[in-house]
Amino acid sequence: MHIDNIPALRIGNLRINPPIIQGGMGVKVSGANLASAVANTGCAGVIASAGLGQFEDCAFTDLVANSEEALRQEIRKARVMTNGIIGVNNMVALSHYSNLVRTAVEENVDLIISGAGLPLDLPKYLNGKDIKLIPVVSSARALKIICKRWKLHFNKLPDAVVVEGSKSGGHLGYTHQSLVENTAPVLEKIITEVLAVANSFTPNIPVIAAGGVFDGGDIARFLRLGAAGVQMATRFVCTYECDVHDNFKQAYIDAGPDDLTIIKSPVGLPGRVINNSFVEKINRGETVPFTCNYKCLRTCDPAVAPYCIAKVLANAARGQMDEGFAFAGSNAYRCTEVISVKSLVQELTEQLSAALVDEPLCPVVGNA
Repeated sequence: MHIDNIPALRIGNLRINPPIIQGGMGVKVSGANLASAVANTGCAGVIASAGLGQFEDCAFTDLVANSEEALRQEIRKARVMTNGIIGVNNMVALSHYSNLVRTAVEENVDLIISGAGLPLDLPKYLNGKDIKLIPVVSSARALKIICKRWKLHFNKLPDAVVVEGSKSGGHLGYTHQSLVENTAPVLEKIITEVLAVANSFTPNIPVIAAGGVFDGGDIARFLRLGAAGVQMATRFVCTYECDVHDNFKQAYIDAGPDDLTIIKSPVGLPGRVINNSFVEKINRGETVPFTCNYKCLRTCDPAVAPYCIAKVLANAARGQMDEGFAFAGSNAYRCTEVISVKSLVQELTEQLSAALVDEPLCPVVGNA
């Protein structure tokens, strides 16, 4: 749904309007169904490569082949359902990260978003293809490091950058203490610092705000700060097209503000989840013994991990909430019903348009 006063998010020759990228949510949350539905609205749909396929109890060699084929089929499934913009989210922390990036490139996705570590060598996988590369950062320093490395070794800069704040769901690039005590830098401050770096290049690197973006008013606020668009994940969970089980979506709907909590993940990072009996169990120090035939995350030590987070998240995606938990952004409790992607994007678009009528963007802000 295009409204004239809403600027498009332009990433090279890609035009995304409304200026929304659907965030990639790993372990079977955002697959082809969700990504294609989002792409059909003019936004960018994103498939998360982490945890696709039947990875449980695979040997590592089988995990790699299994994951590659699952991602390949998911991309192809999405392409059948949309002519819109489809991207893939690839986590640097995955042991088979390079295999999944190569698969995404082979399948000619429109863009690759890469975080959970610095994607310092991402451009080397392009093989001359015009696939937009978008790192995820949580500081201006991280963007500087990536730009310096890419320019030196590949004569390339990021096509855009996602700036993820502390209100995001899932694993977070902040200390556990800063999240619990609410002392992590606010996204608005980080955006301003990243913009100073991104705008020092010609052409400017489009900056995309992520983390806690919930409605059209939020989108307008970040556009006024100079962001070119936003990335939203939590809002898209409670849609008919989201690939997870209805029990997972119901956990969002049933949650209150106090149900969002920070855990210490076995992979060494804090994560925001919706509290439930399983979370309370692990917070008491109980463990879920498991055998790991592979090491899907570089930062995980199966010998000491209290539970397998990949299996726990897969359980949740299948609706087994007593054996897992739902990652969620800080505003997940504001989701009150399951609606279609089309209705959600129309609502966001109308809210954004109204906010921009009340306070139009400065002519130099945005990239429409």
